[in-house]
Amino acid sequence: MIQHPGLGPVPRKVSPSWRQFLSSQAAGLLACDFIHADTVFLKRLYIFFVMEIETRRIHILGVTAYPTGAWTAQQTRNLLMGLGERVGRFKFLIRDRDGKFSRVFDRVFTSSGVRILKIPPPAPQANCYAERFAGTLRRDCLDHVLVYGERHLRGVLAEFERHYNDHRPYQSRDQMPPLGVPGQVIDMRVPVQRTSAVGGLINQYRRAA
Repeated sequence: MIQHPGLGPVPRKVSPSWRQFLSSQAAGLLACDFIHADTVFLKRLYIFFVMEIETRRIHILGVTAYPTGAWTAQQTRNLLMGLGERVGRFKFLIRDRDGKFSRVFDRVFTSSGVRILKIPPPAPQANCYAERFAGTLRRDCLDHVLVYGERHLRGVLAEFERHYNDHRPYQSRDQMPPLGVPGQVIDMRVPVQRTSAVGGLINQYRRAA
């Protein structure tokens, strides 16, 4: 005679995985983080950025040697003002647990209806889009530039931001840059022109007008 163990079936998993959540909610997701750069005078500067996950559009919000909670919150206010009516489309912000993201910082977003999602402390990969951009910025730009100060770094970053948003293709977006127009028809008969960006560090290619 077979004894029944008295155990019911294993419950089905109803909550989506983190990857599934990112994919399904991409249109309403923002991610933010800091990356540092050292000047030739051995001064460390911090770069604060926010990414729109669906399009990968990047916003480099500021550079400072002293990234306090108040400073970070003010850069966020500037971002939301710049987004204008588009603020309403964003539902979540992914961030780590860095002390620079203060309660005031969170309130700037929550007052606009954006919910804060804090990643686990030992899991930077949970903020993978921001981490990937930080790596791209370092490999493609910061590792090849001698930074003299805040003003110089802001100029370099402004040019890199334009390149990243207007020209850098993404395989997940059918080789379109973040600000590319879906479905845009390209005339293959028009010759390709090459231009340089970020002080000659990066080559850009586009069809001649």
